[in-house]
Amino acid sequence: MSSHYELFDRSRLRVLPLAERTHDLSLEHWLEPGDPAPPFSHPDLPLVADRLREAGRRGAARILMMGAHVLRAGVNRHLIEWIERGFLTHIAVNGAVAIHDYELARIGATTESVERYIRTGQFGLWRETGELNDWIAEAAALSLGLGENVGRRIAESDFPHKRLSVFAAAYRADVPVTVHAGIGYDIIHEHPNCDGAALGAASYRDFLIFARAVERLEHGVLLNFGSAIMGPEVYLKALAMARNVARQEGREIRHFTTAVFDMAPIHGDHRRELPKTDPGYYFRPHKTILVRTVADGGESFYFQGLHRATVPALWRLLAEGGQ
Repeated sequence: MSSHYELFDRSRLRVLPLAERTHDLSLEHWLEPGDPAPPFSHPDLPLVADRLREAGRRGAARILMMGAHVLRAGVNRHLIEWIERGFLTHIAVNGAVAIHDYELARIGATTESVERYIRTGQFGLWRETGELNDWIAEAAALSLGLGENVGRRIAESDFPHKRLSVFAAAYRADVPVTVHAGIGYDIIHEHPNCDGAALGAASYRDFLIFARAVERLEHGVLLNFGSAIMGPEVYLKALAMARNVARQEGREIRHFTTAVFDMAPIHGDHRRELPKTDPGYYFRPHKTILVRTVADGGESFYFQGLHRATVPALWRLLAEGGQ
């Protein structure tokens, strides 16, 4: 049976080299650990650092979920230090994080102006970035996770700036980075070489890798930096799966810490759910990560601030306190 509906013919697209793109962010934007950063302090932040260290001593999960704005904040080197010093056991990201990480490693720049390029229909259609589609197809063929193969490929490449790659650092340290892609969300989905079946297979494998990591969340820590949709939704489903199995095995996953770092204000007690009549009710990190999933034994924290300030602030506390 054939579909009644016409498809967009991708062979008609004009894909240009990255050398012709104007980039909004280049190397000088990325901080070195210890560089001056915007000030940030919060009385609960040292407690979160302590919980991370305690989770490490217990061998529990220390999971970082994040959106692409975190990389664009210029804090890759801080995240890489967390990986190399053993503060994280898992990183979960959306598809845009993989794109920024790849472009930065390859050309030392990333981020295009939507306003500039959407007017001409060139937004997202850059030749080199489409290589990620080939790596995704390879991941599916090799039964690797999407994030694992991106990390492997960057780590083994001759890209001049691969030391800035979070994916490559995680691959070297054997820390899983899972990419939770939504079809049509990312610029590489525009490209003629995008294979939806491979994307789905590789990203779903990443979801199962993530769900396995959540099984070790008892006495652990989950951090969510700047992911308003992917982070809370993927975590919610994975936690349901992990708790389902744990209950059958006589275990529990309820004594753990969650912390959300974002720019949206939360009015009142962040540990209480807002009524549905309040627009804040629909901010998923609040109701999912800070309230519902820790209601029976966990504890949550909220930190409002720019990622260029909050990541270095937490990094300093961890660096000063050691393991």
